[in-house]
Amino acid sequence: MDINSIQAQIEGDLAGVVSVQALEEVRIKYLGRKGLISELTSSIPGLAVEQRGTFGQQVNTLKNKLLELFEEKEKTLKTKSSVLKKSNLDIGMPGIVQELGHIHPITQVIDEICTVFNRMGFSVVQGPEVETEYNNFTGLNIPLEHPSRDAFDTFYLKDYSKLLLRSHTSPVQVRVMKTQKPPLAMVVPGRVYRPDAVDASHLFMFHQIEGFLVDENIRFSDLKGILELFAKNVFGRDIRMRFRPHFFPFTEPSVEVDISCIICKGRGCSVCGRKGWLEILGAGMIHPNVFKQVGYASDIYTGFAFGMGVERIAMLKYGINDIRLFFENDLRFLRQF
Repeated sequence: MDINSIQAQIEGDLAGVVSVQALEEVRIKYLGRKGLISELTSSIPGLAVEQRGTFGQQVNTLKNKLLELFEEKEKTLKTKSSVLKKSNLDIGMPGIVQELGHIHPITQVIDEICTVFNRMGFSVVQGPEVETEYNNFTGLNIPLEHPSRDAFDTFYLKDYSKLLLRSHTSPVQVRVMKTQKPPLAMVVPGRVYRPDAVDASHLFMFHQIEGFLVDENIRFSDLKGILELFAKNVFGRDIRMRFRPHFFPFTEPSVEVDISCIICKGRGCSVCGRKGWLEILGAGMIHPNVFKQVGYASDIYTGFAFGMGVERIAMLKYGINDIRLFFENDLRFLRQF
């Protein structure tokens, strides 16, 4: 018999023992009066004379080793049993099931929007939340006298007059265009910060998604088609869209985009202010001055950009009337999504 394989077998049996009673059964199996060690000892007289001494010594060594293993296992089991008794733990009681979380509704909407644009060939990129004044304003054709550059409208970092918490995700547009050449098609989700008074529709921190596309012969009709496809994917195929002239420093021409109210289907209700329309985003053709800042030839390249507040999209999509609900961590609210 192979003494090493027998020891490995016994150690395997001991590893599966979880009680003193089970340990005693294993001990009897190997060390009892009719156990395996006794059988090995009884087989020695039947061996050749020259083998008896060596084999007998091996059996005796195995027996001593097993006695140590059983003693060590018994101490371990008794220690565990003592701890359980002192803790008054009823191991027969069912365990406490941990509650599983799920993706936050804002993250769900971000993923949904990015997926729609990703299918249209847009890449998803990220940018830093601490930005330079140049990327946040100057590079986007926002002049020094613009109200948004005032300290009352932007979080400037103390002792760092040229650094601030970004007020929109548009600075990533400048970062990308300064390092890459057209064609470009990207969407930029992320947190932004503005010192707004907190109410049902405003927070000092919220989420935006910026999108832009730059190439040769890009037209306003391309922007319209892209946004219509996005809106129908997010809000439903039966919605209608309209574009209203507006002003943004970084686009020209600029528009605000509305969809027919998803609550009243355009008939007029309290959600849409009896107008039948809901504003969802701002957009326009990228201003030539922005191209100049990043070193693009505006006589060769054209492009469009758009930006939307994720919380607003989520509120319209799910009929939520208070933006603060997203961040109060009320599980009764969050479990609905």
